[in-house]
Amino acid sequence: MESCDCIDTQWPPDELLVKYQYISDVLIALAYFSIPLELIYFVQKSAFFPYRWVLMQFGAFIVLCGATHFINLWTFSMHSKAVAVVMTIAKISCAIVSCATALMLVHIIPDLLSVKTREQFLKDKAEELDREMGLILTQEETGRHVRMLTHEIRSTLNRDTILKTTLVELGRTLGLEECALWMPSRNGKNLQLSHTLNFHIQVGSSVPLNTPIVNEVFNSVRAMRIPYTCPLARIRPLVGRYVPPEVVAVRVPLLHLANFQINDWPDHSGRNYAIMVLTLPTDSARQWRDHELELVDVVADQVAVALSHAAILEESMLSRDQLMSQNVALKSAQQEAEIAIHARNDFLAVMNNEMRTPMHAIIALSSLLLETDLTPEQRVMIETVLKSSNLLATLINDVLDLSRLEDGSLKLDIGTFNLHGVLGEVINLIKPIASVKRLQLNLIQAPDLPFYAVGDEKRLMQTILNIVGNAVKFTKEGYISIIASVGKPESLRELRLSEFYPASSDGHFFLRVQVKDSGCGIHQQDKPHLFTKFVQPQSGSGRTANSGAGLGLAICKRFLNLMGGHIWIDSEGVDKGTTSSFIVKLGICNNPNDSSINVQIGEGAIPMNMNQSI
Repeated sequence: MESCDCIDTQWPPDELLVKYQYISDVLIALAYFSIPLELIYFVQKSAFFPYRWVLMQFGAFIVLCGATHFINLWTFSMHSKAVAVVMTIAKISCAIVSCATALMLVHIIPDLLSVKTREQFLKDKAEELDREMGLILTQEETGRHVRMLTHEIRSTLNRDTILKTTLVELGRTLGLEECALWMPSRNGKNLQLSHTLNFHIQVGSSVPLNTPIVNEVFNSVRAMRIPYTCPLARIRPLVGRYVPPEVVAVRVPLLHLANFQINDWPDHSGRNYAIMVLTLPTDSARQWRDHELELVDVVADQVAVALSHAAILEESMLSRDQLMSQNVALKSAQQEAEIAIHARNDFLAVMNNEMRTPMHAIIALSSLLLETDLTPEQRVMIETVLKSSNLLATLINDVLDLSRLEDGSLKLDIGTFNLHGVLGEVINLIKPIASVKRLQLNLIQAPDLPFYAVGDEKRLMQTILNIVGNAVKFTKEGYISIIASVGKPESLRELRLSEFYPASSDGHFFLRVQVKDSGCGIHQQDKPHLFTKFVQPQSGSGRTANSGAGLGLAICKRFLNLMGGHIWIDSEGVDKGTTSSFIVKLGICNNPNDSSINVQIGEGAIPMNMNQSI
């Protein structure tokens, strides 16, 4: 075997160094040979790897490097030329493979980097999904708290309980340092602190409504961040280094029953607002998150609904209490009215039985005494007794008639009567009094006035007697004229009577009676009160001194209303006389002897002209 002189003979070999190099080459060769085995195992076990051939090329490079170091073991001693050739071939192969691997890596490194980028992108996405999942879980937890808070708020209809529960639950759910509620004051010019969580602000403090920050909160439909030093937050700056807290405010609509319109949405023009202020802990890096602000908005709406329900309940309870008070008052008034009715009935019974009967006896006896021989003084006294008795009897009859008119028990006694006879009887009754006062009494009946009519004779005579009696009573000297005629609907419409609209109908006519006198007259301001019961003239005219109880004209008006008529009085002033007029609807009767009354138009009435004067 030929030897190869590959070792420099001038450098003496150090056996220790050679020994170390020998051991190192052995270890390097073993390491190089183990790496391809590991790569082969990795490729076999990997489900997907896009660069298998690169790994094979890289494994070949490592094997050649290991072979080079392994062959190099024989170069530390005398070796043959064949070893040198093998060593050279191994090194050349290793150089070629290493260069090819280096060039290949230049091409695949960008792809590997893009894979790394996608891996980083996927990693970021995974982290973002984790954050979103955490946010979803937090929102679910917050939603659960909102449902619990809503249940707590709506479980009561007491305003104070609703507001206190809201502040406590919000402070616990959101970890607040302070939660305060500003309510509008009674005068509507300020916001007053009504409820607070930790009493950092004194209850009862007020803020004007025209403050800019208040207007900003009122105009915002969502919760908004406000400065921690504003009047609504009132957080004093801390001494030293600190982190100021974040503060948000949200408006709370205050609805009442009057804000709701039938078949329409609530009227926002008259709505009032409260303000809820929420403060995060001081000296912390925590900030308000979007889902927390949404939670605050939802809670504010729920509080508004609960407060509106409480307000409606309060107003309903107040209305119920008022109705109960009114019912009690009405029941008491009803009992008092029943007692008064019983007392009135008892009084009327006494007047009817215990007073009117003796009064009629006094009138009859006085009339009989006047027919005997009496001295002038006795006659004057008896006439005074008779006059006073007649006045008292008239008053008793008026009171009885008025009571029956008011309770609706008075019924008209409709029948056929002699109209001319009624007017003549009135003249006969009034004649003695007019003769004493030396008054001229005239009765004028129109030619077309029917002899007979259908109606209530008694009430008609009572009405005429009352009006003519007033004329005689208030006239000291002069005349009294009674004019009876048939009133045509056309002429009556021209009078433009208020509250009376005459209309012609078959079988009826309107009797018009006018009583004119030259008496004391009436003030214009007294006219509206002439037909009011128990009211006396206040003008100081001659009627005041001679007035009675104030029932006569009021009863006449009620009688005429029942009979389909109307009454009015005209006067040009004091001492210028008075004209009292009334119209009444009567039926026409051609045959008074027929039991079945035939009512028709008054063309068949027998005309008569009667002028009687005293």
